[in-house]
Amino acid sequence: MKLKIHSSLIYILMIICLLMFVGVALAIGGNRVAFFDNPIISFIQGLESPAWTGVMMWFTAVGSAGVMIMISICTLFILYVVFKHRQELILFFAVVLGSPLMNIMLKNIFKRVRPDLHRLIEIEGFSFPSGHSMAAFSFYGILTYLMWRYTRPRAARIILLICSATMILLIGVSRVYLGVHYPSDIIGGYLASSAWILICIICFKRFKKR
Repeated sequence: MKLKIHSSLIYILMIICLLMFVGVALAIGGNRVAFFDNPIISFIQGLESPAWTGVMMWFTAVGSAGVMIMISICTLFILYVVFKHRQELILFFAVVLGSPLMNIMLKNIFKRVRPDLHRLIEIEGFSFPSGHSMAAFSFYGILTYLMWRYTRPRAARIILLICSATMILLIGVSRVYLGVHYPSDIIGGYLASSAWILICIICFKRFKKR
């Protein structure tokens, strides 16, 4: 019974994430997000200082491909060599490798132009959904899910959630601070990655039942 309830909850959450993503995309397409984006941009970029810029550059770097590749190699070693969890390894790489492919597809569908004012770094490509926010949510999200399964102490689980949520949030904030994304790009990236993680978990659970 508990397993059925858990599976049903995953389906419900996936549908909610997909519907919310569609809602954000439609709002962007109808130019109805300025009331949401502009105050947040003004607040975050109003914090600009050399110290904050250094912090935000660091969080953007943590969300980059190079750092995630290094952590992925460590995860590969831990899951495959130490714990022999080869099926979980498939889930991890399905999420992590599928996320950038989905981001490329979505960006080419929506083709939203990046903000062109107050950029602290230069970057090419479309804006929605944010690639960094998608990658961060997918990577740290699935890493948290896998670690949660093998973490028993409640305090350790709480610390795990806080650390992951902080990383994901600040990587997203860093993209707005640096002037290369709108807040709605970040929200869209989080929602798209949430749906993708849940889809992969559903497929993973079905695969394990066979």
